[in-house]
Amino acid sequence: MPRRTATMLASTLMLITLLCAGVFITVPYSEMSPGPTVNTLGDHGGEPVLQISGRKTYATTGHLNMTTVRVTSADYRMNLVEAVYGWLSHDNKVVPHDTLYPDGKTEEQSTQENAEEFSQSQESAKVAALKELGVPVQSWVIVATVLKGSPAEGALHAGDVIKAVDGTTVKEPGDVAKLVTEHKAGEKVVFTIVPAAEQAAAEKANRAATKTQDVTITTTKSVDDGAERAIVGISAGTDHTFPFTIDIKLADVGGPSAGLMFALGIYDKLTPGSLTGGKFVAGTGTIEDDGKVGPIGGIEMKTVGARDKGAQYFLTPADNCAAAAKDTPEGLTLVKVGTIGDALDALKDIRSGDTGDLPKCGKK
Repeated sequence: MPRRTATMLASTLMLITLLCAGVFITVPYSEMSPGPTVNTLGDHGGEPVLQISGRKTYATTGHLNMTTVRVTSADYRMNLVEAVYGWLSHDNKVVPHDTLYPDGKTEEQSTQENAEEFSQSQESAKVAALKELGVPVQSWVIVATVLKGSPAEGALHAGDVIKAVDGTTVKEPGDVAKLVTEHKAGEKVVFTIVPAAEQAAAEKANRAATKTQDVTITTTKSVDDGAERAIVGISAGTDHTFPFTIDIKLADVGGPSAGLMFALGIYDKLTPGSLTGGKFVAGTGTIEDDGKVGPIGGIEMKTVGARDKGAQYFLTPADNCAAAAKDTPEGLTLVKVGTIGDALDALKDIRSGDTGDLPKCGKK
């Protein structure tokens, strides 16, 4: 056999061996890629994404698209060939597995957490939109979760309204932890609550809940990585009563990053005219009850997905601007927003066509 032929054969066999080895060698990485984008003003799965009843709504045009990211599952084991392909791909991103699933989080745990965050983002979107419109919303502090095996288990329940701790009125979720940590581990703390069942009955009857009860719990010592403190094993959150019904119909989506676009969609449907002027606007960002927009993960994937669907403008959380501006898809304008008010101001310029002063990401 000629030397050249033998060399080529040996090289080919070595390449095949390396490829085969790469398929069987797993690496601790996961992959992110552009996911679906859905117009919050339109339909999904045969029904409107935003359904509002009990309040006048207005016809609108254009797109206010929320964006998503696809990720490999917690139990997926990427091989070396896939990792290299992902690193070389422009539209995909390979990240350490623990970035998406820290502390050994399972697929079930991740799905549950994403569902809870998605539900909370919907509530905050409603509150932010209605506050921007000047529509009053009733709010109160509740028990959001009870840690299994904690002192609070069996004594407090998710949905209980926390009126006071040790006689001090609770006005926001942070007040609860502050008042509990004034104790030492082993001391008793008194919660004044409206039980969840009573609160639900009051809401159904459209009346104020009046039946309260005191619950005494003995604190225990924290065991997490933070400073040692007294705890009872609950997390506090906020619940709301709205003056009319707002339903968000969107399945198979998780996480908090659609909050801003839901809020804008609600605002658009409750006001005359079109927020976008018929333009295709997409975006992302968490939203708080006060309208503050927060950063999200996978911004590069979301801009690619939005542009692929035809988006002209992308509302970008201020803290994500630097990363998004590094590789902006051609034809897409990144607009920096820090609050829902910023987004509404930007949309005013977009629909008027006067975009010279838009706060663009990367703009000096």
